[in-house]
Amino acid sequence: MRKNSLRVGVILTLAASIGLSSCIGSFGLTNRLLSWNNSIGNKFVNELVFFAFLIVPVYEVSALADILVINSIEFWSGENPMACGTKRIQGNDGRDYLVKCDGKGYDIVCENDGSSVRLDFTADDQTWRVALPDGEAYPLITFNGDGNTVTMPTADGLGMTVDLTPSGVLAYRAAARTIDFASIR
Repeated sequence: MRKNSLRVGVILTLAASIGLSSCIGSFGLTNRLLSWNNSIGNKFVNELVFFAFLIVPVYEVSALADILVINSIEFWSGENPMACGTKRIQGNDGRDYLVKCDGKGYDIVCENDGSSVRLDFTADDQTWRVALPDGEAYPLITFNGDGNTVTMPTADGLGMTVDLTPSGVLAYRAAARTIDFASIR
């Protein structure tokens, strides 16, 4: 009896969140996923990824998240949580930062001292770069084609391939303690 009550309650809650919001919404998460798929390669690769994401229910889960959560937040708050824009964030160091997303990257400005940095993603080589106010940009992280490793900066400038596992991250953390990031060019 209790199990049926719980099931009915969940179904009613889901139905109410869909039916009472009366808003189609922008489906920001699903649209970003589709845009990412369109940007990863030629039409054959895009089609393979599309079918893989249908089989592994990535698109279904993103659409469900949009329907049940993100579109409801957008309706009730008036803001799309997936939209680009400017957010104020308080750092753990007590500083306030403005983070502006323009769809291509992020501008991060410290409100306390005015310092700024830009993070840009280049889809061609799958690299996030940090750009300093003087205009120079340095690779920060490059996603390797295998999906299991990334390349991170090292003091010698060659970079280190890091396994995306706890032990790989710990190994990079140990190596990074010796890096003077200001000297990497």
